[in-house]
Amino acid sequence: MKLAALFSDHAVLQRGISLPVWGWTLPNKRVCARLGSVAAAESKSAADGKFVLRLPPLTAGGPYELVVESPEPGERVVARDLWVGEVWICSGQSNMEWTMQNLSGRDEYADCPGLRMINVPQLALSGRQPDVTAAWQVSTPVTCRSFSAVGTFFGRRLHNELGVTVGLINTSWGGTRIEAWTSRETLVETAVTRDEVARYELTTQDPAFWAKSDSFDLTDPAQRAQAQAAATAPYPDDPGNGGEQQGWARPDFDDQDWVPAPVPGNWQSQGHGFSGAFWYRREVELPATWAGCDLLLDIGAVDKHDVTYFNGARVGATGAGLDMSCWNQPRCYRVPRHLVQAGRNVVAVRAFSFVFEGGMIGPEEKMRLHLADGAGDVPLAGIWRARCEHNLGFVQPSVALPGPGNPNSPHILYDNMIAPLQPCAIRGAIWYQGESNVDNAADYGRLLVSMIRDWRHTWGQGDFTFLTVQLANYSAPAIYQPKSGWAVVREGQLKALSEPATGLAVTIDIGEEIDIHPPNKRDVGHRLAQWALARTYGVAAVASGPLYEDATIEGDHIRIHFDHLGDGLLAQGGPLRTFMIAGADRNFVPAMADIDRDTVIVRHPDVTKPVAVRYAWADNPKGCNLYNAAGLPASPFRTDAW
Repeated sequence: MKLAALFSDHAVLQRGISLPVWGWTLPNKRVCARLGSVAAAESKSAADGKFVLRLPPLTAGGPYELVVESPEPGERVVARDLWVGEVWICSGQSNMEWTMQNLSGRDEYADCPGLRMINVPQLALSGRQPDVTAAWQVSTPVTCRSFSAVGTFFGRRLHNELGVTVGLINTSWGGTRIEAWTSRETLVETAVTRDEVARYELTTQDPAFWAKSDSFDLTDPAQRAQAQAAATAPYPDDPGNGGEQQGWARPDFDDQDWVPAPVPGNWQSQGHGFSGAFWYRREVELPATWAGCDLLLDIGAVDKHDVTYFNGARVGATGAGLDMSCWNQPRCYRVPRHLVQAGRNVVAVRAFSFVFEGGMIGPEEKMRLHLADGAGDVPLAGIWRARCEHNLGFVQPSVALPGPGNPNSPHILYDNMIAPLQPCAIRGAIWYQGESNVDNAADYGRLLVSMIRDWRHTWGQGDFTFLTVQLANYSAPAIYQPKSGWAVVREGQLKALSEPATGLAVTIDIGEEIDIHPPNKRDVGHRLAQWALARTYGVAAVASGPLYEDATIEGDHIRIHFDHLGDGLLAQGGPLRTFMIAGADRNFVPAMADIDRDTVIVRHPDVTKPVAVRYAWADNPKGCNLYNAAGLPASPFRTDAW
C-alpha cells in the first residue's frame, strides 16, 4: 500500500471542506482511513488498485496520525504530525521558484512550525503522471532555504494573522510558458493553441523525430535529456584567464592602448558583436582617511561571469561553467584593508559571457566604492578602459527540442506537476508567471483565464481562490512605450479579475531595471496575502492598490474611476506621472493628471477632444506614482483597445 506524496509526514490538510485522501493498493480491496480520533472513511480500491477516500470537513488543529489500511491483505500505512489548516498551491515560473536562500536577508531564516511546504520535482516526462516524489517539510532556519520566497512570505503572514497551520505546495519552474501549465483538453478548445498542440504532436510522434539520435534510448528520461543536449548547439567553454597571467589586473599595468568603454553597458552595443571575455579597468582616487580601511566594492551586475580585482589582487568572483543564473545579479565584494591606499587605486574586472550579450551592465546606482561601515561613496559608473581577451563569435541561445525533457512543450507541466496533485483539497492558488509569454502578450489574458477555468474544473472543487502576481517593472525606465509587451501581459492579468474569486498583487513599484528576478519577494508575498485576507478570509483590510474601473469623457478631459480605493487616492512624491492622453488620432502625449476625490482627471491643452488614457504603459514605467492611502500602488491600465 502506498499513499500519495501529499499525505507524507508533516502534511497539512485543508480545513472546512471534504478531504480526499488517495493512494494505491491491491485491486478491489476494502480500504479504511482514520485521522486521529476526529474523522474516518471507508471505500474500495479500483481495478487498477487506486483508492480515494473522503474525510468529512474538519476544523483547524493537530497534530494527528493518518492511518490507512486494507484489512484483507493486511496492509497499513501511517503518516504522522499532520495538521488541519490552510493549503495553497504556489505555481508559475522563476519568480515563484526563487528560493529563500537566494535572498540576502539571513534574518529571514527562522523556525516557523506553523508553516510547511512540499516542493514538487521539476519533471517533463511523457504522459500524465500519477504521483510526485516529494515530502512535506516543516519550516526551520535550514529547511526554509529551499522554500519559495514568495510562498514563504505569503504563508507566514497567513499563519500569523489567522493563527492556523499553513501548507504550501510549490510547483514551479523557471522560464516556462503558461501553455505548458494548461491541460491538453483545454488547449485544444481554442484555435491558436489547438494548432500548436497539433503541430507538437505531429512533430514528436514522427518516427523520424525519434531517429535523430541513434546513440540514445529516447524512451529513457535520462538518455532523452542527453539527446536534447546533444541536439542543441553547445555553448563554448571559457578558454582561460590569460589576462591575469599577463598582468592586466596589476595597478602598474599600462592600459593606454585599451579602448574607452562606457560602463554600465554591454560590449555588443559598443561595436563588439561577439561573445567571449572582456577586461575592464578603472583608476579611482581615494582620500588619505580611507587608507588601511576595509571597503565594499559594488560593481553592479556582470553578464555572465566575472573575476574582480583591486590593486592586482582578486577580491571576488561570481559564476562558473555554463551557469546563466547570475547574469543580472549585482556584485558586492569586500576589499581587505591591506590593499587600500591613499590616492591612486585600480579596479579591474574580467567579464566572461558564453552566449548572447556580455559586459558590466549596472545599473549605475549600484556601482560604487565605499567604506565597509557605509560611510563615503566613490561612484564607479562612467568611462572605463577595456580590452577583448577572447572573441568566441556571436553565440545564440540554444533552443531545446519539443517533447519530453522540454518544460515548454504544450501541457507537459500540467501532466507532470499539476495533475498528480488533484484532487487535493486546497483553499486556493498563487500564480507568478508571464515573463515567458511576452512574445505572445496579446493572447495572455485569454490564456490565463483558460488555465484558471481548467484547474478549477479538473480539481473538482468549484471556484477556489486564484491570486495572480502582476508583472513587476523591468528593463530600461521609460515614461511610455506604445508597444510594450510587458504592459499588455499586465493588462491580461488585470482583466482576468473578471473571473470569480480571483485577485491581483500589483508589483509595478518593486521591480528592478536589470534584474528580472527582483529581490523584494517580501512585499510580493505580503500583497498576495493582503488580498487573501481581505477577500478570502474576510479580514478587515484593503485588498490591493487602485484598479481601473471605467472612464468618462467630460469635455476637454477624461475622468478615471477606480476600485480598491481604501481611504482614498494619493500621489507619492509629487504630481501624478506617466499618464498619457490621446484624441481620435491615437497620438498619445504626456498628460496632466489630478486627483479629484475618488477619481483622477486627465487632460492636455492640445488634446481638446480626448478619447483615451493610458497609465504606466511601459515595461518599466518611470515614476508612476498613483497609490491608495494603504500604500499600495495602482495597476497600469489603458482605456482604449487600440
